[in-house]
Amino acid sequence: MERIEINLKAKTVTRRPVSPRCLEFAVINPAYAGKKTKYLYAAEGWPFASAGLVKVDLSLSTANSDDCVVASRLYGPDCYGSEPFFVAREPNNPAAEEDDGYLVTYVHNENTNETKFLVMDAKSPSLKIVASVKLPQRVPYGFHGLFVKEDDLNKLQ
Repeated sequence: MERIEINLKAKTVTRRPVSPRCLEFAVINPAYAGKKTKYLYAAEGWPFASAGLVKVDLSLSTANSDDCVVASRLYGPDCYGSEPFFVAREPNNPAAEEDDGYLVTYVHNENTNETKFLVMDAKSPSLKIVASVKLPQRVPYGFHGLFVKEDDLNKLQ
């Protein structure tokens, strides 16, 4: 994975390595969309597709860095996840730190045919699981979704 910076004033493009790992479905705290962001979260595709989740510290990205991953979690043998989402712990708190929230995703176990909805602490170095909910149905791989805050949902009514 690489970080690409486009400087419109200087008319330059800079590429910097972020991680040699196979990462996909990268997301950030949505409150930082269009702003300078320090962290991104991505599904790790090694040893198999979406076998885990990583937290990347983009501030560590330099021409000499080789891996900016600062936290990770593998889902376990024959368990594969979907696209992660970042959910702020306090969405209406402008003083909250960028990584103060949760990562949510679906994980399917190929051996038991169970799908779980996982909630992980985004600040934890191990991306600690704080909630795991067994779902009544299998969620297909590649399933995309969207997290909508209750306040925003109520505005639609």
